[in-house]
Amino acid sequence: MRRFETVVRRDVHCTGRVWSEQALRVVDDTGEALVTACAPGAQARWPALYAQARIERTGPVRTEAFDAMAAGEWELAAGVWQETDLLLWKPPTAWFSVNAFFVPDGAGRRLRNWYVNFEHPTCRTEDGFDTFDLTVDLVVAPDLTGWEWKDEDEDEYAHVRCLGIVSDTEHQAGDAARGEVLGMLADRSGVFAQAERSASWRWEPSWPTPSLPLAAAAPRRVAPEGG
Repeated sequence: MRRFETVVRRDVHCTGRVWSEQALRVVDDTGEALVTACAPGAQARWPALYAQARIERTGPVRTEAFDAMAAGEWELAAGVWQETDLLLWKPPTAWFSVNAFFVPDGAGRRLRNWYVNFEHPTCRTEDGFDTFDLTVDLVVAPDLTGWEWKDEDEDEYAHVRCLGIVSDTEHQAGDAARGEVLGMLADRSGVFAQAERSASWRWEPSWPTPSLPLAAAAPRRVAPEGG
């Protein structure tokens, strides 16, 4: 991958079609992890139904979006990241990324929560990296003292498994990654070894808002997943 200040994270379906795109700023890029960030106003592209589901936060529309994915019938719509600042760690071979969401707090920002997204390992591209969301997420308290599974409490994961969106191999890899992340939380290792330092991170006001290589027209205002 060429070195840019801005990269594009893409979720790519097994058919090779792009499910989503998100513009991110590179904070650090080492052998341990690609660290990126974004802030309100950053450009994205989402499937239209999925964008609607994020806005309305209703299960039936999310189900429709996954049905469309399984059928290969979706079109991308322009979106804009809202509300939260995001700091994202993506270890290259891990079946997860670790996200920290920061929200307004008086005149500044505070860490609201950690959010572990289970997904494919990184595949570097010319413009950034590709992965694919496995629809299982772990929400972790800012001080790491508690956590809860976000989507397993619902029937969503079972639905995407039934549709074949998450294969048996992906399920097994994701299951192993869950154990790895819970071990990191218990041991305060990996990303969580520097949790206090990371909690003090702030988006620099001088940084330009991340934008996609080809700006989409008429963006829809979309709240971030986990936000």
